[in-house]
Amino acid sequence: LGGPTWSVNLGRRDATTASQSTANSDLPGSSSSLASLISKFSAKGLSARDMTALSGAHTIGQAQCQFFRSRVYNDTNINTNFATLRQANCPSSGGDSNLAPLDIQSPNRFGSDYFQNLVGLRGLLHSDQELFNNGTQDALVRQYSINSDLFFNDFTAAMVRMGNISPLTGTSGEIRLNCRKVNS
Repeated sequence: LGGPTWSVNLGRRDATTASQSTANSDLPGSSSSLASLISKFSAKGLSARDMTALSGAHTIGQAQCQFFRSRVYNDTNINTNFATLRQANCPSSGGDSNLAPLDIQSPNRFGSDYFQNLVGLRGLLHSDQELFNNGTQDALVRQYSINSDLFFNDFTAAMVRMGNISPLTGTSGEIRLNCRKVNS
């Protein structure tokens, strides 16, 4: 998809099950404030810079209407043309599973366009736009929006740090034969 690459340590142990309740409690939501985003990432040992860089993963993918409806109808820090465009596919009620790209410029290419969108007040999720909303991350978002090398370098370093959060040891989990699925 055009993004950076990085080395991954071999022999990492992965869980054999997932916990939706843990994910829901540990991961920030689409309506999170900047303070909440920073706090959630800090609780895992990641900095505000790591959080901003990792949020750049939203340069690819889509979100359901239910997660951005409030933003396109209620937020004031939004480009009006962008809000109107998103409202066309996300009615004020219903259509919860209707999709919109997280990055309007290049939804299928990994790059710094996501940050350009934030500077232009075209962040799809409230939590995305919080990164550029007269707060502590504004300067970094501006830097990433014009310097994709800086974004890629910070993203890869943050991915490595995130991959080292609470590693499983001993007999916990398993070393996957295929990283996409639990061993049979």
